[in-house]
Amino acid sequence: MSVELRIENLSKTYTNGVKALNNVSLTIPFGMYGLLGPNGAGKSTLMRTLATLQEPDSGSAKLGDIDVLTQKDEVRKRLGYLPQEFGVYPRTSAQDMLNHLALLKGITKSKERRDVVGWMLKRCNLYDDRKKAIAGFSGGMRQRFGIAQALIGNPQLLIVDEPTAGLDPGERNRFYNLLAEVGEQVIVILSTHIVEDVLDLCTNMAIIQKGQVLYQGRPQDAIAQLNGRIWQISIPKAELASYEQRYQVVSSKLVGGRPLLHVYSTVPLSEGFVPSAPDLEDVFFTKIRSWN
Repeated sequence: MSVELRIENLSKTYTNGVKALNNVSLTIPFGMYGLLGPNGAGKSTLMRTLATLQEPDSGSAKLGDIDVLTQKDEVRKRLGYLPQEFGVYPRTSAQDMLNHLALLKGITKSKERRDVVGWMLKRCNLYDDRKKAIAGFSGGMRQRFGIAQALIGNPQLLIVDEPTAGLDPGERNRFYNLLAEVGEQVIVILSTHIVEDVLDLCTNMAIIQKGQVLYQGRPQDAIAQLNGRIWQISIPKAELASYEQRYQVVSSKLVGGRPLLHVYSTVPLSEGFVPSAPDLEDVFFTKIRSWN
């Protein structure tokens, strides 16, 4: 039976009064799980808590039978973590750094460690660059190294926080192909504010805003809930404020110099509106708008 991560009623308020987590409960199954929310929604606080790097004020989290909050050493043996900021890039080589990390993860036999490190470098397409200093790596190479270090020791839980910042489209695709492959074997939590990443990769997801869970389930189910409720219209710039007052505007983007609006309505709209097939971006903005 595959392991689940069960989070119940996690709360965290910082000393400045910011409520980063507000009674968060999630059940995260085997596979790729998207945690979607705007910057400042509480995603990184939740990730750091699950990675045993900070304490919540209340609540619980269990990885299978392991208590994440009290059995930190047991969690760390089963955890891979790629934080948003990977930290200082050392002048040591990728091979030496992975060897050191493998030793910390308990792989004490030198031949076994050498085999594991070599296999991981090949899997992450870094073998040819294994003797180069990590400090000289490109953004894509650094992210691939981040995944390599996170996967050392065959974790059951892999946490990836905002992973594609600074990557070009080719690097982003290669990174996600690797992540999708990993997700066939472990729990992978992908924390991001990029809607397409969740739609492309994740079979389950949650939307979080101001420390609260607004939706959890399959992306396709969330999209289906908006069928027949999203309407589209192109308007002159000068009329944008008026439309925002009169309608529940989900999103607005400039197309050909004119705002293209997506509007939420449970009843058909006329006066130039046309029906629009909903997508996950519509779901995201509809969930986090205060009027909904």
